[in-house]
Amino acid sequence: MARIAGIETAGLGLARARRPAVDRLAGCRVLVLEDEYFLANDLAEDLKAHGARVIGPFAELSEANDQVANGGFDVAVLDIDVRGEKAVSLADELVRRRIPFVFATGYSPEVLPVRFRGARQLEKPVKLPELIEEIRQLCGRKGD
Repeated sequence: MARIAGIETAGLGLARARRPAVDRLAGCRVLVLEDEYFLANDLAEDLKAHGARVIGPFAELSEANDQVANGGFDVAVLDIDVRGEKAVSLADELVRRRIPFVFATGYSPEVLPVRFRGARQLEKPVKLPELIEEIRQLCGRKGD
């Protein structure tokens, strides 16, 4: 299994080198909040390779907050700890706006406030097929 900047690709190679059989995320606009440059870049490229339109990636919580205020995306992938700041306030705003999201983090669920313990969470290194399926499901249930 290949591992690229925190994303396990199950031996599929680099996202830029493969074309998915189906654009499983076509039409889905995904906000990405990730402060690790290489991980953020690889994640954005992988999402684009599966048909998503990537908003960001953002490495600063303030930039992501500004984008949330402006809208223009369907789902979000959030790292919990972004340059020492917790992204829970952003997650609270997404809940308030009824925008689905998934945490992609190396932290255990116990570091989250109780209100987010049941939130969708993928552990780093994130398995790409699992992330793509999670986002596909979230895009299909916007506003639930």
